[in-house]
Amino acid sequence: MKYDAIAIYGIPNCDTVKKARTWLSEQGYDFVFHDFKKQGLPEQALNQWLKVAGWEKVLNRKGSSWRKLTPEEQASVKSADTARPFLLANPSLVKRPVIEWHHNKVVEITIGFQPELWLAR
Repeated sequence: MKYDAIAIYGIPNCDTVKKARTWLSEQGYDFVFHDFKKQGLPEQALNQWLKVAGWEKVLNRKGSSWRKLTPEEQASVKSADTARPFLLANPSLVKRPVIEWHHNKVVEITIGFQPELWLAR
């Protein structure tokens, strides 16, 4: 499928983001990279991801950023509304990469490195 635009959100030194960027380039896709470290986490984009994908997919509970939270903070995350402030305060808590696939004014979202899913598009 031909996309009007592809946006990858993540951190440049993240291995999964590196793999995704390399894979997309090798497939001939043009994309824009949004660096959480330099550009922050766009609030509107986060709201859309939480709505479409769900907070359980957006929040990375396996990374070191999650482990740095206190047990009380971790236990308080029970919904999109409670996850949102933690994600905005620490974009490293977002599972990466988040990819927005723009086509005919429709935006699809994938989270994580999923080349088999991307090929099926």
